[in-house]
Formats: sequence, C-alpha cells, structure tokens
Amino acid sequence: MVEETNVEQSKKAAKKEAAKAAKAAKKAEHKAASGKDENQNQQETSAEDVSVGKYGPFGMIQSRVKLDERKFVKVTELVNFVKSKGSVWVRGRVHTSRAKGKQCFLVLRQHCSTVQCLLSVNDKVSKQMVKFTGNINKESIIDINADVVAVANKIESCTEQTLELSINEIYVISEAKAQLPLQIEDAARPELSGDADSLNIRVNQDTRLDNRILDLRTPANQAIFRLEAGVCKLFRDILTQNGFTEIHTPKIISAASEGGANVFTVSYFKDSAYLAQSPQLYKQMAIAADFDKVFTVGAVFRAEDSNTHRHLTEFVGLDLEMSFKYHYHEVLHTIADTFTNIFKGLRDNYAREIEAVGNQYRVEAFKFLEPPLILEFHQGVEMLRGAGIEMDDEEDLSTPNEKLLGRLVKAKYDTDFYILDKFPLAVRPFYTMPDPNNSKYSNSYDIFMRGEEIMSGAQRIHDPEYLIERAKHHNIDIEKIAAYIEAFRFGCPPHAGGGIGLERVVMLYLGLDNIRKTSMFPRDPKRLTP
Repeated sequence: MVEETNVEQSKKAAKKEAAKAAKAAKKAEHKAASGKDENQNQQETSAEDVSVGKYGPFGMIQSRVKLDERKFVKVTELVNFVKSKGSVWVRGRVHTSRAKGKQCFLVLRQHCSTVQCLLSVNDKVSKQMVKFTGNINKESIIDINADVVAVANKIESCTEQTLELSINEIYVISEAKAQLPLQIEDAARPELSGDADSLNIRVNQDTRLDNRILDLRTPANQAIFRLEAGVCKLFRDILTQNGFTEIHTPKIISAASEGGANVFTVSYFKDSAYLAQSPQLYKQMAIAADFDKVFTVGAVFRAEDSNTHRHLTEFVGLDLEMSFKYHYHEVLHTIADTFTNIFKGLRDNYAREIEAVGNQYRVEAFKFLEPPLILEFHQGVEMLRGAGIEMDDEEDLSTPNEKLLGRLVKAKYDTDFYILDKFPLAVRPFYTMPDPNNSKYSNSYDIFMRGEEIMSGAQRIHDPEYLIERAKHHNIDIEKIAAYIEAFRFGCPPHAGGGIGLERVVMLYLGLDNIRKTSMFPRDPKRLTP
C-alpha cells in the first residue's frame, strides 16, 4: 500500500515538472518573439524618423567636448540675424510649449527676454521630433539651432515681437521636474486692479520667497536685480571718477556702531562681538588716515524687530565719506550730484530693464530735478503743519509724516527726490556735529525718494574731546570706542558723509511696494532662509 502511494506521488511530481518546463518554454518563445517585434518596430521607427540625431537629451555635460564651433546668440541680438542665411544657436529655458497636430509652439526665455519658436512636420522634421519638443518640461534648459524668421504680425506675448525661430535642432541640456512648486507664468503675471485679476492664479509673497530660485527667473525679477547691479556700478563709477577710493570695513566689531541696542551679538572666541550696524566709524578713521574721499559697498546688520514693507535685518549699504574745506555742504552737493547721475544713468542705460519691471508692476517714471531740491527741516515741518499735522520742532519725522511730506513736495515741486537738511540734534547719533548757529539743530541731512528716507548723513565731530562729550551725553561706554576716539587725536580734517540702503533705492526708484522685491534673499525678523 505504501509502495502504491509513493508511485502515485512520483507521477504527480513528474507531471508537475513537465508542466512547469512547458510553461517556461512557452514564456521564452513569447519573449523571443516580442524582442523580435520590438527590434523590428525600432528599426521601422528609426527608418521613419527623418530627424534622428537632431533632437533628444544631450546628456550630462561633464566637459568631455568643447564644440567651439557653436557660437551662441543672445535673444536680444536675434534681430541682427533676421536677414542672415545661416542658422543660429540659442540656449534658454522652456517658458511654455504647446504641441498641436503637426506643429509645436515653444516660447524660449532668456533672462528678461522671450522669443517664440516654431517646429512643423516637413521633410526634415519628423512627428517624433515635434512630439518630443511638446513634451519637454517647463523650465528645462535647452539648446536650439534655428533660422531667424521675420513675422508679418507682432507677437504680443513675447519681448521679441518682430521675429520667431524656426527650429532645426533641439536638445535638452538640463531637465526640470514636471511638478513645479509655482508656475513662472503665475509669478510673472501683471499686477492689475479689479475683479478680472481675481480670476487669475496669484503667487503670494511667502510662496515666492520659499521658492526664490524659481521666483527670480521671472522677467521682472531678472530686470530688478540687473538694475540693482546697475545702481552699484554707477555708484562706484561716479565716485571713482570724482577721486573716491573704495575701501572694505570690518563687519565684526567690538561696540555698537550707532550707539544703540539694535545690534546682533555674536560669540567671538571667549568674548562677545557685534555685527556692524554701519561702516561709519571705519570710514571716519580712513579720513583721519588721509584718504580724503572713500566709499564702501557691503552688508549692514540691524537687529530691529520691524516687520514693515521697508525694513530688513540685513541689507546692502552704499556708504561714502569725504573731507571738506570749510562747509559740509561741499559734501552734501557731491552726494546730491551722485544721485542725479545715478538716476540719469538708470534712465539712459537700463530702459529695457525698467520696461520689463513695468510689464508686471505699475511703475511710474521717477522724477527728479537738476540740481536736486534741498529744503531745511523747519521748512518741511511748516509744510506739514500747513497740511494739518501738529508736530514739535525737535521731533523726528514719523513714517506717515515722511510719506505725506513726500506727496506735498511732489505736488509743489514736481519731484520724487529731495533732501531735508538741518535735522534736530536730539534725534541724531552721538558723532553728529551740532549746528553752530542753533543748538536745537545739527549739520545733518536725510535724502528721500517718493516720500521715504533712503539715506541719512551728517558732518561728523572730528575733535576728540568734543566727541567724548557727545558720547557721554548719549551714555556710550567710552572704553568701547577708545580706538575710534584715538583716531582723532592725531589731527583729522573736517568731514561728512552718509549711508544709503541699496534695496530701498531700487524699490523706490521703481515705485515697488515692498523691499523684499529688491532683496535677492531677504532677511527680516521672521525669515532666515533660503
């Protein structure tokens, strides 16, 4: 009985193995047939694709080849190639793409500029190439070889409105993720008023700043920061041409620059130090060292818990200091002329960038007088009182009063730029020279754009004993500024200067509503990243 059972089990096992072998053979046969069909399909596809080798992923660029023969053209220079018989190479990002039937329309974006590209099926362009192009993810970086073609009707949706690119070759250099945290079209959408705008998707400020890399790609942001670079260049060039020397000052200091409490304390080995609120003291020391005229461009730190449209905890300071012969107005007029030349330089050399910003934001042309308007503080107070504002002669301007005075000045003098001289002594730093004719006032000034302060400056006290007296008046520890005071014990020329907030200048020149729009990676009390 046991023997019969064993025989039966052996038969079942053999039958099971045979079935398994048959199944495996059938599977192998099917796989071989599928492979043959796939190879055949690939061969047929390859044979039908007349564009093979003219499109596709380029592969990771690891500097294997140079391809020096490829001369790339800027989008802004394409107009020079409209009548050219040869093709051009252009690199940019896919702003939008739309494939329909045998055509694909692609908008290529390069910095502030956009151009329409067209791909149509013909004897040199395959369906596969059109399909590939239409499926390239937005924001991917591509290289295209194309013919520059004039168009009969303006392309209103692009900055290059009189031409388009007829694509011959297209390669993906760096592919972007399909799912973007924000769409560039949404981030670049013009700011309009009214209910019609509410139908469009808006990108709020936090989303923009959290994804700043993408946000900075919009044409308006590309223009803002190129224009901001322009302000720095003009500032440097103008002052250098006027005999100034650029210097670089410490950002880690032993005592608060402005004598106040709004400083960031940092650990400095076994002691504590501060992040500089201003390069003020070091500019003055440079004057004492006979540099006569100096300027600096660098980071400034203010530990102010101010969450306003115009305050940052770190910003770029454009600072200058200059010795003079007998009156600090020699310096004030130099500063005024510097601003005038910066405004003229922006107007004449950055019109394209200003236009790009205006395509998204409501930008009003900045108005200024030549020479600039200079009012004394008491005159500004009188204008405010005439508008119904009650304020003391020795009271500093509040932000609302600043803005109101700016509107009053604009209405009366038709300028967005003016200087207010002779501020009350009580509201200025310890190193400010008092007005010799009126002890309530000082030889100090603020400069305004569109009713907001963008620069504060003054004649500095260059006599060490008088400086000590004023420092004690402000309850400043003399020991902590001993090196600063010592610099004036060996003779120092009379001097004056001031500090400018770069981001504010650009914000107000363009008429933007928030300084975070003009700070590439803003720092405020609530933001420390990215």
